[in-house]
Amino acid sequence: MSRAVHMPDPAAPLGVFDSGVGGLSVLRALRAHLPRENLIFVADQGHIPYGPRPLAEVREFSEAIVRFLLAEGAKLIVVACNTASAAALAHLRQTFPNVAFVGMEPAVKPAAETTQTGVVGVIATRATFQGELYASVVERFAQDVRVLQSTCPGLVEEIEAGNTDGVEARRILEAALTPMLAENIDAVVLGCTHYPFVERLVREIAGEGVRIIEPSEAIARRTEWLLQEHGLETPNRAEGWTRGLTTGQAQALSDQMRRLIGVTVEGEDLIWAEEGKLTYGS
Repeated sequence: MSRAVHMPDPAAPLGVFDSGVGGLSVLRALRAHLPRENLIFVADQGHIPYGPRPLAEVREFSEAIVRFLLAEGAKLIVVACNTASAAALAHLRQTFPNVAFVGMEPAVKPAAETTQTGVVGVIATRATFQGELYASVVERFAQDVRVLQSTCPGLVEEIEAGNTDGVEARRILEAALTPMLAENIDAVVLGCTHYPFVERLVREIAGEGVRIIEPSEAIARRTEWLLQEHGLETPNRAEGWTRGLTTGQAQALSDQMRRLIGVTVEGEDLIWAEEGKLTYGS
């Protein structure tokens, strides 16, 4: 039976959040797939990166961001962060049982189902690999496939700094992918929403014979399905609006949104209050 959502107002916006600009890869897909929907994007750049943090801490951040988005009227929440999905998605669904959530799941299934060599690679954060969600996906869909892993330490920070084509980003990816290529992988799963922004580097290093798999399009389709399932498709006939909010620097987020996904918005400041609540900055 489908779960009822908390706010049956089709005109309400979708809430989307990530630790930083990685979630913009999902936001881009949502805008392309659901152009009439309104979107509120929150980047917790004051706490980035989430990957090395304890899972319990990521759960606390995620719950507070969801509470903020719900207070802003969000009708559905997209957890556009693999680390937050791994650490907090089950907790969020339990804490907010009447809210519809869409979370990130490393795309191991399509990689495992289509591999010809029987070996696939996954690059993601440490927290994603430690989460029960990833373990469950591998257990269910990749028992007969070798799955090689790398955490690509430092890559999220390079992408946040705008170095998506830099020497250090290339070095990190080469260190991760070269051993996998030596083991004959024929697919690499981008298991962090930041990583599509270095897809060109991945392609250059991996070569044309290795498929690159990232789930943003699947997330957009899943979001559309849930909206239809709950009767929450927007009645808007015009193109929807997008807001961008950050616990980092608002102007920097504006610049990143324009540079990475071609969206022009005026970034808005958020701050963490002492009691662990997210609120507007002054």
